[in-house]
Amino acid sequence: MNVRRPKTSIPRQSVNVSVRGDIVAQAKKLGLNLSQITEAALAHAINAAAFEDWKKANARALGAHRKRVERHGALLDGLRTF
Repeated sequence: MNVRRPKTSIPRQSVNVSVRGDIVAQAKKLGLNLSQITEAALAHAINAAAFEDWKKANARALGAHRKRVERHGALLDGLRTF
């Protein structure tokens, strides 16, 4: 599951977060958009967590596939030119 910036507008929601004051001051001094950075970091964390969940849910199938490739090679090994 990838969380990407939508093409259509989704209503924004105000939230309160606590961030060290020195970091906020540096970000503002550099002209960084705290909302965009926070949103991107949350989207990244959501994607990472969803991928970990997917790996756990599919661990058995991934292990079986890995064993099959170790025993018999990849499905298209004979057609690769590299």
